[in-house]
Amino acid sequence: MQYFEDIKVGQTARFGSYQVTREEVVEFARKYDPQPFHLSDEEAAKTHFGRLSASGWHTCAMVMSMLVENLKANRQAGLGSPGIDELRWLKPVYPGDTLRCESEILEKRASRSRPEMGSFRSRMTVLNQDDTPVMTFTSIGLIRTRPAE
Repeated sequence: MQYFEDIKVGQTARFGSYQVTREEVVEFARKYDPQPFHLSDEEAAKTHFGRLSASGWHTCAMVMSMLVENLKANRQAGLGSPGIDELRWLKPVYPGDTLRCESEILEKRASRSRPEMGSFRSRMTVLNQDDTPVMTFTSIGLIRTRPAE
């Protein structure tokens, strides 16, 4: 199990592989972000996107899926997150793209009021199959401290 004490500032990770499908882009958009350029090839062609593109919020959801799989694989003693900062959608995400993540730990801090936990901030970069960054954000993670023996 990976605990707060195991997190190192400067530590990097590469993980995930998410194939973006047209069906999922349209399904997400219908339910959560029904703008024409997320729903219709014809309408998207009239915009700067040029073709159907995924909602930025859908991109966030795809990243969350990869992140949870990574946390499970690494058996992190995670306790959720109070939020993210500096979310930026840099490039459109299109059906047919394959996304992956890179992260770097920026800082960590033990909780003064809750000795059983700490937090860390990490910079997340989401890249497509061409290694082009499509989204960045800074995440704040909560994590358990190592239990006393």
